[in-house]
Parts: sequence; C-alpha cells; structure tokens
Amino acid sequence: MHTPMNSSPENSLVVQNLKVSFEEKDGMLQVLENVSFSIQKNAFACLIGPSGSGKSTLLRTLAGLIPYESGSIEFPEVHGRKARTGLVFQKANLMSWRTLAENIALPLELANFSREEIDKTVKEMVELTGLQGFENSWPHELSGGMAQRVAIARSLVQDPDILFLDEPFGSLDELTRERMSEELLRIWNEKRKTILMVTHSISEAVFLADRVLVLSGFPQGIVLDLPINLPRPRDEKIRYSPEFAQAAATLHDHLKF
Repeated sequence: MHTPMNSSPENSLVVQNLKVSFEEKDGMLQVLENVSFSIQKNAFACLIGPSGSGKSTLLRTLAGLIPYESGSIEFPEVHGRKARTGLVFQKANLMSWRTLAENIALPLELANFSREEIDKTVKEMVELTGLQGFENSWPHELSGGMAQRVAIARSLVQDPDILFLDEPFGSLDELTRERMSEELLRIWNEKRKTILMVTHSISEAVFLADRVLVLSGFPQGIVLDLPINLPRPRDEKIRYSPEFAQAAATLHDHLKF
C-alpha cells in the first residue's frame, strides 16, 4: 500500500487511513478502510477498480458529499486560502431551461459575480472547451460529449485547485470517449489543475494519468499505486506502445473482477 507523503505545498490532497461505513438494518457496512494516498500539485491521477469497489464513494467523500468515520482528508492551503474543489459527475446534469452559456455561468451567478466578470469567464471557458458557436444552444440539442464538455466548463469557472471527475465519459460510446479523453488532456495541459478521475477503463486511465490508484478488496483499500511513465504530451499513437501495454497489463493483474 502506498504511504502518503506529509502535507506540503507540493501536494494538493493528502488522505490518511480513511474509513467510510454505511448504516444498514443489521449494523454498519464498512465500505472503505485504511485508504491512504497523496496527489501532487498539478498531477493527473486516476482511480480504478471493479464495479462496486467504492470508487465513487471515495470520490464523493473527498468532495465532502459523504461523511467519513475516521482518518483524515487534507487539502493544503493555496496562497493562504482554503483550496477550492470542483466535481463533475457521469451525467452532465444540465438545466434544460438554460442555454449552454447560462449553464456554465450558474456557479458564478450563485457566487454573486458581476455580469462583466461572468461574461468574460464564460467566454474563456467556452473557448477552452471548444464550444464556440453553441453558446445559445439548449441542452437537448447537445451530443453526450458536448454536454460533458459543458459540465467540465461549469466546474472550471470558479478556478478550482483540484478537480474530481466521477466517470465523466462512462455513458459515451468508445470513439467519443477516446476523443473526450484527448480533449480533457488538452484542457489539463492548458490549465494544469490537479485532477483525480474515477474510471472503469484501464486504457483510459493509462492514457490520461501520471499515476493510477487501484481500489479493490473488501472492505476496499488501495492495493496498487502505479506511476505511468509515458511521455507528455500524449496522443492516440501512444496507446500502441509497449510501455502502454505493460502498464495496462499490470493494472489488469491487480484488478479482481
């Protein structure tokens, strides 16, 4: 099991001995136990594991949506302030009565930003995610990939220090998923946010990540912390390299389906 580094400015997230349990009729069901890891600033990490292994539970716990029983979750301060987090789900969850631009603007409106600031930031996010020309489109007019780009843009408008992605491409077909992975890498290369992304896909994890954490067992814990030593920037050709195949094989060997 990976031993986390001490909290430092070089880390965006430090998790130590995290335990999560859910109350059931017959008592407490322990879902996560002794989960420990850290993620360096500006790194791209993926969390992978079998269905039901607690990946989404862990991510939502880190995002503050699920309480934990014991252990610690620490986000070191950024420039003397509390670190900001963003979260993107598998479903884009766009508001059907708001246009693409209005969906992106929502967090800024709720935070009482000025109209000028909102318009400027939304324009930047639309350009970053390649959605120019669709600002006035309605959610039902968007493809699945476009809707997820809107969700990513919406999560970035408040400039989070760490971004949590919960299988954002899980409902997309394989070709669209690969294109979206390339788009996500492009966005990450531009913004250099710290990212922790949950995925079911070994190939997706190897393509995207600097490190892949494998969650398995019961109660679940981190059974492998694998560095992905592939050069950046990456394109689709790297998927056919021996190094890519070796990393994928190592992950496959540690997953218990």
